[in-house]
Amino acid sequence: MGEACVRSRARQVALVVAGALVCAALPSAAAAEAPVQPYGANDAGGFRNVLPSGENGFDNATQLAEFELTGTNPPHFADQLPPYADLLYASPTLTHAQIPEYFKDATFGVKEGDLASIESPRADVTIERDSSFGVPHIYGRTRAGVMFGAGYAAAEDRLFFMDVLRHAGRAELSSFAGGAEGNRAMDRTQWSIAPYTEADLQSQIDDAPKLYGGAGEQAVEDGKEFVAGINAYINAALLDPNLLPAEYAGLGRQPTEWKLTDVIAEASLEGGVFGKGGGAEVRSALALEAFEKRFGRRAGRAAWKNFREANDPEAPTTVSKSFPYETAAPFAPAGLALPDPGSLTFVNIGEELKASAALRPRSSSSGGGEVTDTPDPQPIPNDGSIGSELLHQALAGPPHESNWELVNASHSTDEHSLAVMGPQVGYYTPQLLMEEDLHGPGIDARGAAAPGLNTYVQLGHGRDYAWSITSAEADTVDTFAEVLCEDDFHYLYKAQCLAMERLEHTNIWTPNASDKTPAGSEKLTVYRTVHGIVYARGTVKGKKVAFASARATYFHEADSATGFSELNEPGFITSPEKFQQAVSKINFGFNFAYVDANHIAYYLSGWYPKKAPKTSPDFPILGTGEYDWQGFNPQLRTEEVLAFKAHPNAIDPDFLVSWNNKQAPRFAAADDRYAYGPIYRMQLIRNFIEKDIAGGKRMGIEQLVSAMEEAATQDIRMVVLWPILKQVLGTPSDPRLQDAIAKLESWYADGGHRRDLTNKNIASPGTYQHNDAITIVDAWWPKLLEAEFRPALGNEVFDAVRSMLRFGPPNPGSPPAEPDFSDGWYGYVSKDLRDLLAASGSGATPEGAYSRIYCGNGSLEACRGELQNSLLEALSATPAEIYGNGACAEDAQASCFDMNRWISASAITVPPFPFQNRPTFQQVVELTKTLSR
Repeated sequence: MGEACVRSRARQVALVVAGALVCAALPSAAAAEAPVQPYGANDAGGFRNVLPSGENGFDNATQLAEFELTGTNPPHFADQLPPYADLLYASPTLTHAQIPEYFKDATFGVKEGDLASIESPRADVTIERDSSFGVPHIYGRTRAGVMFGAGYAAAEDRLFFMDVLRHAGRAELSSFAGGAEGNRAMDRTQWSIAPYTEADLQSQIDDAPKLYGGAGEQAVEDGKEFVAGINAYINAALLDPNLLPAEYAGLGRQPTEWKLTDVIAEASLEGGVFGKGGGAEVRSALALEAFEKRFGRRAGRAAWKNFREANDPEAPTTVSKSFPYETAAPFAPAGLALPDPGSLTFVNIGEELKASAALRPRSSSSGGGEVTDTPDPQPIPNDGSIGSELLHQALAGPPHESNWELVNASHSTDEHSLAVMGPQVGYYTPQLLMEEDLHGPGIDARGAAAPGLNTYVQLGHGRDYAWSITSAEADTVDTFAEVLCEDDFHYLYKAQCLAMERLEHTNIWTPNASDKTPAGSEKLTVYRTVHGIVYARGTVKGKKVAFASARATYFHEADSATGFSELNEPGFITSPEKFQQAVSKINFGFNFAYVDANHIAYYLSGWYPKKAPKTSPDFPILGTGEYDWQGFNPQLRTEEVLAFKAHPNAIDPDFLVSWNNKQAPRFAAADDRYAYGPIYRMQLIRNFIEKDIAGGKRMGIEQLVSAMEEAATQDIRMVVLWPILKQVLGTPSDPRLQDAIAKLESWYADGGHRRDLTNKNIASPGTYQHNDAITIVDAWWPKLLEAEFRPALGNEVFDAVRSMLRFGPPNPGSPPAEPDFSDGWYGYVSKDLRDLLAASGSGATPEGAYSRIYCGNGSLEACRGELQNSLLEALSATPAEIYGNGACAEDAQASCFDMNRWISASAITVPPFPFQNRPTFQQVVELTKTLSR
């Protein structure tokens, strides 16, 4: 390592500062090789952020013992949680002067007097940490030094969690952490999504220069230096127990050397959860089958399209301009491969995986799975393992609290653009993101990145611009029906009978202090075709087929590095147009936001394959070769994708909002997205912004923060649906219903918030204002949906729709979970009831009216009676029945049920905090100038 100063993480802050003085005494030649920039150098100012619970995710044996004895956290482990949580109480009257109380300074560098430590793990890199929050500020004399430092700092802050993620990415979490059913289920899921041999992982590295030339070569070199930094810390930790995460002892393990293929494996885990959409063609076909069985072919298909909502004209969108994509009819005949009724089975990739559970809503009889209506392919064990927690995220898709909101300079009080933005990656301890400040040749950026993948800042700011994302969930995954030949493991492709590739992986586990599961093993097996991984089998028109999942990013999870590298490069990002060019090179599907002092911009990233002409975007397509993606190369697994200008994008509209909503009119929702109807929660934020700029008014950054935070506690059912529901309910004579309606109306008038502004103890749930009304709605919602839709749809169709789209949280009787109010039947209720009111002469016909009215089979009187009865039934439910499970067994109320709870990958735990539906890492950007390059 040459001359270096490695800080001991066991020391108290005072000792670390003293160590900094020793480091400062290194020979001047070494210091000159990795110069440190002063605070604010090359930074326009105006950047703030917050990342709960804190930057540090490390605890050694001494610190863990102290935590267990006194409850004292290691430094910077949870110091960003209080400002994050406390914004809830300040939001209604937030002032500009208060913003620093809730979002820390994110300027480049360390302020004078705020230096906690300095180290030089290699001669060409220096890492400073600030005493305020422990953020690593990394300065490289060379680009290689910056990359090395990023890897070293990541290992300092997240080594054990990175190890969890790399093993999960390789589908060997159970071998690493123990054989708990949750870990094994996570392995099965990962092996079904991204099964790779070591040679497969290496091929992604080897192919980068072939596909991307010099940029690909640079990405590989950056990755190698990054891994060298991780390994340098591991080597130091193996020699000094104070540097070793305590969690390893619980598993009876020590960290082992990283390889660049480990980074690719972790990227495959991230890519399988975030940045993808689609792939539910077989499930959609099963839903269609139920509709046709109930209503007949013609009426059934029309009714299915009602609930599919691929292009609802009322759907809220980020941009108003139309961007047509996947315009072919769902029943386009070319290559259509609908499974024959009753023929479908789902593959069993693990020895104990029950394929019969696939596509069925979880129930109390699902072998330990939680009671919920989410359409997961298999029950998720609730055994407290890290695997079960990761699996919830993997199967539910990206967390849905990510949002960003941008306001044009012409509408701001200081005549400069405004932004509040961030991704939601769940609440993990340690956090699934880490913060870093990177400076060196071709790199000037500060922000957040996934540890183990943090070669570059992935979400943050450059010198005078900032960017962020929300998950787009646009269609990057299709299903091909491989026609079998010879036997079940050969298929026809371009007139040849090809053998499927068998991919096997065996996990072996033994008991450890953290997981007492008896020793055992499990073999995981999948079959791969030229298109992808086989996940189901059946027949199409009597012929045996295997259904294979084709993901555009499969074998290309690391390709996005070139785009992220450009986002960090000050010489490249000089305008919103250059920003759009950079993010267009990112193959994951993200809604990218951009802001500088004078501009705001948006671009949808991702590889969206050009499908064969006149083929269905909704259902499986024959995989015999005639209907491949255009330009498909089976060797490189590449294809033609949507052109740059065809991606939804915008520069300098009045404002922009994304909260995982539909991107643009006519940009069809992915086949697994049944939720893009007339109601989506981005309307909550949009409503506040429109009010604040109406009539020529201008808004400040404090108002934009409040727009986000006020929406973060609103219940969309009350804010958007209640006026419609109230009209249909009418004026009941039953005094119990009259009282309930009065309570609901009072809650609606107060904004429909789920919060307690009087309880300032973030460790306590308090009791919500309008608690009775909230309890009523939570009990009523599933009963309302049953009453409105099940009689007309019948049991089979109702359950089929529910398998594609959950009702929407909260879920009475389930374990506590914070509600995101993202995907749910909100739009179905709105459209159907407005159709009903229009038919009865009580309202206008909505755009995109359904093919039939479901509530009351079209009778307002019948529907009114059904909804009143369902509300009356809900009033008999007790709080214990609704909320009294798990952590809320002794505090059965909505405020306990909703709390944001932490997923722990650490021996250090953090208590839950009151509900907020907002990003995890969040930036507040208020720029007033641009800098010359």
